[in-house]
Amino acid sequence: MHPVATSALASILLFSAAAVVATGAAAAAAEVKIRFDEGAPKDRFSITNMSACNFGPLKIKIDLAPSPYGLIFDVSASGAGVEVFQPLEIVQGRQNLASIPTIRDGDNAITLQLLKLDASQTVSFTIDIDDTVEARGITVADGEIAKARVELSQGDFTSGSDFGGNAIALVRAPDCAA
Repeated sequence: MHPVATSALASILLFSAAAVVATGAAAAAAEVKIRFDEGAPKDRFSITNMSACNFGPLKIKIDLAPSPYGLIFDVSASGAGVEVFQPLEIVQGRQNLASIPTIRDGDNAITLQLLKLDASQTVSFTIDIDDTVEARGITVADGEIAKARVELSQGDFTSGSDFGGNAIALVRAPDCAA
């Protein structure tokens, strides 16, 4: 890098650091990671607070409808699902939920009402997801959940993100003081 550009960059960085020190605080970016893990016979969703912030109460909605594979929850022996079914089971962070959501066979969205989600904390659940478009509907590969949407809301704040081909959605959460 050119010496003048290096000097200018250093000046900008020093000014930014001085502004943070002068105000005494800066907003820290906050993020929640939602990960989908395909499994047999149960699929798993993990919701992890990746920030140093504590949140609550908040709502997390996972909407499978935007996926082009016609993804649905298969939670009973009768209904729209394919072969094996698995009901919703909270496996981690149950104490963080205001209530256990009710899911009907064939639903394509679930909303979790969380009392809190502290820094680095995870809430996870298992359930069966089926693909209603491809021939092998009982298996949902990582790429098939791509474009499914996650929305996070806390008070007046709402943010959303789609799952990527890696089966992860990173959702911006409200900023918190550093």
